[in-house]
Amino acid sequence: MTTLRLNDIAPDFTQESSIGSIHFHEWLGNSWGILFSHPADYTPVCTTELGAAAKLADEFKKRNVKVIALSVDPVDSHLGWIKDINETQSTTVNFPILADADKKVATLYDLIHPNASNTSTVRAVFIIDPSKKIRLTFTYPASTGRNFNEILRVIDSLQLTEYHSVATPADWKNGDDVVIVPSITDAEELKAKFPKGYKAVKSYLRLTPQPNK
Repeated sequence: MTTLRLNDIAPDFTQESSIGSIHFHEWLGNSWGILFSHPADYTPVCTTELGAAAKLADEFKKRNVKVIALSVDPVDSHLGWIKDINETQSTTVNFPILADADKKVATLYDLIHPNASNTSTVRAVFIIDPSKKIRLTFTYPASTGRNFNEILRVIDSLQLTEYHSVATPADWKNGDDVVIVPSITDAEELKAKFPKGYKAVKSYLRLTPQPNK
């Protein structure tokens, strides 16, 4: 399996899940998507992560994002684990967990890393846009829980920069100033695209208020 790269089309699949069979691209529809994988059910760090994702349901909905998790355990195991997650994390898991017992999806997404484990999936995150392109990947070690505030921040950046001629600087948060892309140099185009004005720190570093705020 070739490693997936940014802007590759996210592989499509049909797989069983905690809510029934899912045809991935059809399930995504016109939404953005987050696919995140887990090495196994009933693992402590992943239990907290699934709870954190569930608690952000309203934030994901505001951003037109669908969430789907993956573990290589079967459906009946997922259903028991979900009860534990809901109990221990004081939430309700409101997204499907793929039951990838045959490792079909894990193989498509290159989630088995032999130097880490020959049988368990690594803890990866894929952010996928409505055209089904992979826009971001993270891979975490088993000992470090994922930062869902960072995942939301990245989604905000991706959605902003997708529709405006800007990029987001280091440590940017929603509402902060952004960077005008270097390809825009025409004065009239700058005025039209950025009516709030901009500050030229250097000729190549121009800051402007976030356009969609």
